[in-house]
This record gives sequence, structure tokens and C-alpha cells, in this order.
Amino acid sequence: MPHRVVYMGTPQIACSSLQAIHELPECNLVAVVTQPDRPSGRGNNIEEPAVKKMASHLGFKVLQPKRLNEECFKKELGDLNADLIVVMAYGQILPPYVLEISEFGAVNIHASLLPRHRGAAPIQWAILEGDKETGVCLMKMDTGLDTGDILSVARTSISPEDTVIDLHDRISTMGAEIIRNQLPSYLRGELLPEKQDDSLATYARKITREDGLVNWNLPAAQIHQRYRALMSWPGIYTFLPIGDRRLIKIISAAVSTCSGKPGRVLNTDNSEITVGCGEQSLTIKSLHRQGGKTMSSSQFLNGYSLQVGDLLG
Repeated sequence: MPHRVVYMGTPQIACSSLQAIHELPECNLVAVVTQPDRPSGRGNNIEEPAVKKMASHLGFKVLQPKRLNEECFKKELGDLNADLIVVMAYGQILPPYVLEISEFGAVNIHASLLPRHRGAAPIQWAILEGDKETGVCLMKMDTGLDTGDILSVARTSISPEDTVIDLHDRISTMGAEIIRNQLPSYLRGELLPEKQDDSLATYARKITREDGLVNWNLPAAQIHQRYRALMSWPGIYTFLPIGDRRLIKIISAAVSTCSGKPGRVLNTDNSEITVGCGEQSLTIKSLHRQGGKTMSSSQFLNGYSLQVGDLLG
């Protein structure tokens, strides 16, 4: 008889795993828990979470509590008689009663190689810190922040060209694969939990808008890592020289071998803008100027008198 499963997730990255649980014959998905609808975009239009959209399309019951400790939600969850709770990128810390309410407890699909990058933004921090590989962990949940025992691990390398978008999509697929390949084994009692080495733990804090401000004193390679890691949001940005000071968001960039004073415009030839960094330099190929639109550096230079020697930042 299939096990009764409650799935908890919110953003797009969690949709593939929802689909995988739906397709597993060992699982009877009895409800999906996701975050409430929230305002989004410039118009503050109310937006449904990606997981809610998929769950509704598949015909599943959707619960959207503002807080998991609400008495009405506690009753709803209890009435589901779940055997297992599966979580991926839900967006709230689960209180102890949720972890203990089902026979098989709660398992989480975490987007890093634990204990490295516990926390809210593991994909971004894997790129920001120059990691050579990342992956997903299927883990038992406890009351700590991503501190539970590991049940299974899947790995993927990070290439110098990989962006947060590339890794997001790859890890979403890997999450679904680890569910298909390993969750049935867990339900049969065949996976042996392995404790994490807390001495090796690092924490992937939530990304803020301020993380996107370019520090030109850093090596160009690190700035380019930041560009790759924050491409989805908030992007990386700097400010035009004194006299203008408008923000420009860097849309496309590459590391260059020439060098010069950090933040100094070194070259505007070949319709690109090369800026000095702590080591080497960064060539800006396209950008978005505050109050304007996204354009190539060539288009920008045709309408803005940026000179060699000007200082950005």
C-alpha cells in the first residue's frame, strides 16, 4: 500500500521533486504545503508560488498557512495522517511537531553538499566561494538548520561558465532524481543515516540587494563569480562617475587580462568597457542604466561620454 506523503515547497526549483513524488508508486501524495500568495514585481500583483500552480494543475490539495504553528493548520496536518513529509525550499523553519507528526519523520532535499552551505542560498554561495562541485543531499530533518543526518548524496561539478540559473535548473532535476532513486529505499528502511561533521559546516546566508554592489578592489575572477552567482537577483551593479552617479547593472561581462587602478575605466575600444580590478580587469559587454533599458556597451557608449580614466563605483 502506498505511503501517505505531504510535500512542502514553494519556488520553481521544488517543482521537479513534486512531480517525482506524484509519479512514485510507493507514494500517495495527500497534500502540498506552500507559502501564501504574495505581491510580486513592480505592480505588486499577487503571485501564486510555483509549487502551488503545479499542485493545483495536478489536482492536489494545497495548504498555505502564514505560520506553521497556527492551530487550524496543526489540525489540518494531523487529519492528513501522513506517513512522511518531504521538503524542498519551503521557506520556513519547521517546528518540532511537524518533524514528529509522521512515522517516517520529515526529509529534506537540500541544494548543497552538506555540511557545506547550510542555509538559505546554497546555490549562490557555492559559486560565490569558487566551489568546484555542488549537489543535493537527501537528509533527515531535525530542529537545527540543515543539521540532520544524510541519507543520500548526488554530486555535480561547477564549471567556470556555470551561472546560478544553470545550477538552479540542474539541481532541480537532481532533486527529482534523488527522490525517484532513493526515497523508495528510505521507506523500505534500506538507507543508513550518516551524521554530518559539524566542524566542516559553512552557512549560506540569505542574499541581499547590497550583495550586488561591485567592489572593484576584488580580483576580476571574484567579481565575475559574483556576476554568475547573482544573475537572477539582484545582479551586480556599480555607479557612473561623479557628476552622474546613476546606477548601472552589469548584464554581461568577462574577465580580461589587462590591469589598472580598481574601478578605473581602462578601455572603451571594440565597443566594450574594460574596468580595472584588484587583479586583472572586467570587460562589460552589456548593461542596464538606471531609468533606462538594457543595451550593449556599444549602444551605451554611443549615447554616454564615458572616458578612459573615469572612475566607477
